[in-house]
Amino acid sequence: MNAPITRILLADDHALVRNGLRLILDAEPDLAVVAEASDGAEAIGAAESERIDLAILDIAMPRMTGIQAAREITRRAADVRMIMLSMYDNEQYLFEALKAGASGYVLKSAADKDLLEACRAAMRDEPFLYPGAVTLLIQQHIQNEPSPGGGFPQALLTAREEEVVKLIAEGYSARGIAETLVISVRTVDRHRANIMQKLGMRDRIELTRFAIRAGLVEP
Repeated sequence: MNAPITRILLADDHALVRNGLRLILDAEPDLAVVAEASDGAEAIGAAESERIDLAILDIAMPRMTGIQAAREITRRAADVRMIMLSMYDNEQYLFEALKAGASGYVLKSAADKDLLEACRAAMRDEPFLYPGAVTLLIQQHIQNEPSPGGGFPQALLTAREEEVVKLIAEGYSARGIAETLVISVRTVDRHRANIMQKLGMRDRIELTRFAIRAGLVEP
């Protein structure tokens, strides 16, 4: 009897990366990429419109990060498993990905050998973490301290405010943010004022630094 095929959504803003990963995945008899997305918003739409078992999400994507998309996919399609892809061995990204519902975290530099194992682990409802990530989790447990994200100011922001921060850091104007998020310019201005007040910041430069530290945009 043939094993069931895992239907995969692959989200990365670089077409060459998606093509390379797709070649690796589609070469396996039990894995099939059935949908692709170039940003987090497209990934959410695909997870809702397609019959997906597993979403592989790049962390750093325009408009909406993989972590933001993972949170929304968890809310809308709780049965979809998720794996996060990242170029960075970054503990902030790692902990935020796990909190967002991801069962695996794979470094792009090791995707050729780790991604297949991570996919199959996710479908067995087992976690997959690269060796350095396991070390971080062990250290955190031994120290009995909250994760680096636990006391970070990002926790003060709503999901919508995080979206606004990301777009501000990416250089969008108020009108551009309004068009991207389908809200009014006045609402964007109100969100920006609330964000500044919550974080105690004064300008775009400070917000951009915050967005980088919080893993909302790449440095």
